[in-house]
Amino acid sequence: MTKQMEYFREYKARLEIGIGKKRTQNLIKNAAFVSSAGTNDFVINYFGPPVRRQSYTVLSYQQFLIQQLLHFIQDLGDQGARKIAIVGLPPMGCLPAVITLYSNDLFHRRGCIESLSSIARDYNRMLQNEILKVMTVGGPLVVYGDIYTPLIDMIEGRKYGFEEVNTGCCGTGFLEASFLCNPKSIVCPDATKHVFWDSIHPTEKTYSIIFNSLRSTIDYVIGI
Repeated sequence: MTKQMEYFREYKARLEIGIGKKRTQNLIKNAAFVSSAGTNDFVINYFGPPVRRQSYTVLSYQQFLIQQLLHFIQDLGDQGARKIAIVGLPPMGCLPAVITLYSNDLFHRRGCIESLSSIARDYNRMLQNEILKVMTVGGPLVVYGDIYTPLIDMIEGRKYGFEEVNTGCCGTGFLEASFLCNPKSIVCPDATKHVFWDSIHPTEKTYSIIFNSLRSTIDYVIGI
């Protein structure tokens, strides 16, 4: 996130050269910023190699990540941002890669791992409480975007006509992501029947449903 902020400052400086300082300030003031972070920090950094677990409990790691995010929000505000949406965590225990890596039943039931999803729910509650605390008069508008609910509705509630909810469309659907999911990988015949494209990321249809669920929040931020 520090690197992201460096990129933003560089972008802002280039804008000022191109369109002037005042127009740049107005552009940033009226823009809506969306930040989504935390899933990889848990799935890869915390529950992967045990380095983080040696230094943090789950609770202290949740608090650590939220503090990093709050610093990021403050930095955005210092750079002139006034409309910020913060997206919470998804049901992490339902990601196909997580089921494959941490489930005792890989090929039959392949159900969500509740212990990991509950960590996401706790994190989301803590994040929403902290967002309320940072809202100050004259400061940026910061709102919370819920992606947990629509995803869990698709996965466990079987809404929106999905047929495959715990494997990805790419490759075997169990573990492929990043370079393991590439133009040479086999894919399912109809991605619209899958919640997930690979073992971590949703399909285009899923993203569309998530976006529509957030539309009222986004419209509210943009309209202020």
